[in-house]
Amino acid sequence: MSTLLQDKPKSVACKKPVGKQTDEELLLTYRVTQDRTLFQELVGRYERELYSYLRRYLGNAELAEDAFQSAFLQVHLKCDLFEAGRRFKPWLYAIATNQAIDVQRKDRRHRAVSLDGLAGQAEMGRERPLMDFMVCQEAEPSTRAHEDERNEALQGAIDQLSEQMRTVVHLVYYQGLKYREAAEIMRIPVGTVKSRLHTAMARLSEFWKRHHPDLD
Repeated sequence: MSTLLQDKPKSVACKKPVGKQTDEELLLTYRVTQDRTLFQELVGRYERELYSYLRRYLGNAELAEDAFQSAFLQVHLKCDLFEAGRRFKPWLYAIATNQAIDVQRKDRRHRAVSLDGLAGQAEMGRERPLMDFMVCQEAEPSTRAHEDERNEALQGAIDQLSEQMRTVVHLVYYQGLKYREAAEIMRIPVGTVKSRLHTAMARLSEFWKRHHPDLD
């Protein structure tokens, strides 16, 4: 991930230290100066967070890496389109989500990949909301195999959702973004985010009860 634009030229002097600039300041300065030090700072700030999101979204490390690289390539190519006053994070996530969708469409084999990236999530009880099961927690070694089975079954259920609903689930529950942030990323009203999320959770619950009653 950190191989992007590795051959850095001499850094251009900035009014503020690179580490103290906001994401927006870094990008706006980068598009004028093309100082790769600024770009690498942006990559470093989101490397773990964004890769984790893409890894969960795609269920495959290699595809997530491809989507990550493509996302920041698009950031580089489209930096002139970034509007002053806009927040960088939702803009980045919108780009990354679109890249993930493109990667997913090109390689449908992701559905057969082991979902070890979801291992260790909390056990889901019959009386607990499905969303509780989506909160990542550490599992005891003795229950790891059972949890792996649950996680794979849950991801299988999520894969049955429409692309729009699946994206909302990943952004809100897996990535922990607020409704307004998810709405900005997807360019839809907050009310639509809530509606899609409500429908998605209802369908996941129904799917789970119908196909995996033995895993409750």
